Amino acid sequence: MGSAKGKADLRKSALMKSAVGIFCGAFVFANVSFDSAHAGEGDRQNASSSFEACGPAGQWIDPATGKAVPPEAALLQAASGAIVLLGESHTSKEDHLWQTHTLAGLFAHNPDIIVGFEAFPRDTQSVLDRWAAGDLLEDAFLKEVRWNDVWGYDADYYLPLFNFARQNRLGMKAINVGRSLVSTVGREGWENVGEKDRQGIGTPAPASETYRKALAEVFSSKLSHGIGRVAVEGGEAENEEPKVEDILTRTEFNNFVDAQLVWDRAMAEALFDASEKNPGVLVVGILGRGHVENGFGVPHQLESLGAEKVVSLLPITVADDCRTIETSIADLVFLVDDRETEPNRPQRPRLGVFIEPASDGGVLLSRVTDGSIAEAADLRSGDVVLKAAGEDLSSTADLVEIIQRQAPGTWLPLEIERDGEIQTLVAKFPSASDTK
Repeated sequence: MGSAKGKADLRKSALMKSAVGIFCGAFVFANVSFDSAHAGEGDRQNASSSFEACGPAGQWIDPATGKAVPPEAALLQAASGAIVLLGESHTSKEDHLWQTHTLAGLFAHNPDIIVGFEAFPRDTQSVLDRWAAGDLLEDAFLKEVRWNDVWGYDADYYLPLFNFARQNRLGMKAINVGRSLVSTVGREGWENVGEKDRQGIGTPAPASETYRKALAEVFSSKLSHGIGRVAVEGGEAENEEPKVEDILTRTEFNNFVDAQLVWDRAMAEALFDASEKNPGVLVVGILGRGHVENGFGVPHQLESLGAEKVVSLLPITVADDCRTIETSIADLVFLVDDRETEPNRPQRPRLGVFIEPASDGGVLLSRVTDGSIAEAADLRSGDVVLKAAGEDLSSTADLVEIIQRQAPGTWLPLEIERDGEIQTLVAKFPSASDTK
């Protein structure tokens, strides 16, 4: 345990969960003083030491020492900050429960809170204001923020957070930007996006070399899974993972880094703006853990903006085995159970694809996951789904809604366009007996 490879794999896995959205769009995962906990960006990103995070769950841990921190001390430290970042794996119920409970604990120390959400682009701010004021019911709220189209993860995981904010009349802030900006930067690079198309986002602080190398591992893995093509000696080849050092100078990789930085910068600017305009208010960010870990993402951008007293908190899943955790991962971590699924909870149907709007209509499959229903149906990356169950698709939300209506054991006909030809494929959703 604690090997260099193990630590690299953990970092790569977390970054992949965060950065995959740039390629693929929506998916159809003892007290420390501020002086020591907030070392400079270079110190944090170059740290290489680690500790063993072991159960039981329910403990706050100081990564700098590997020692348990009493809950009251942990929450007091966090509430003494100006901006608190609560990271998550988007598909983990346990992470979202931890966020809700932590938000409640922070509220007990400082009831003046603004909660910023990665899940919402800025054009939904008026809807968040109406919800926080108690003027919308849940179904209307989710419809008006275009939940399935914009975010698409299980709303049931997020609703406790939304309801806590509404019930206590906390300010809610949409801190994300439209996916179109991130996608455009990913294709063309930040410098090639005109000022009027930048959605008011400033130029991000450059990524450290450590962050670039970590993102290069993600980029390499994505290429090897068929998203994009890999240049190799003697011609082009797919499904071959290139070396990290061969990726760092590629234009498409630099655009990929730009897109990640713009994503981080947009959220950092929104959180910083809320903090600056509301002295004494605690600003809490609810966002993916890949934007928080090791100070690479949003903390780095906040530091460049001049933010002080930024506290990063993360949940760490523990099971029977210990987890090797880098001491630089966050200011404090909380150990949660390994409970990704519940046996008695009906699971929402999953086709097993990453999707985004197609340029000429329909839904583009950016990636088909291994072992999925989609793979069994011979769906492939690059296919454009035009119809599902005989219904035309005008948005990603249309496909998500149809998939979620599928009962176990049913068949879903899909009309797709592949290489200029129209085909019909059928996806079979397994019955309860098939999964036993």
